[in-house]
Amino acid sequence: MTKKLSGKATLGAAAIGSAAIAAALLYAGKRKKKNEPQQPAAIPSGEPPETD
Repeated sequence: MTKKLSGKATLGAAAIGSAAIAAALLYAGKRKKKNEPQQPAAIPSGEPPETD
């Protein structure tokens, strides 16, 4: 026993599916950026930093 989906139901399912995929890609992109170091750490030389 199979039901055929109407046009509106098909469009709704496609919209929900594409929104879920977009959210997953954004989440994965944020996690990838979070794991990357922001700036390389300064190597301590024993001298005080020079400032203006």
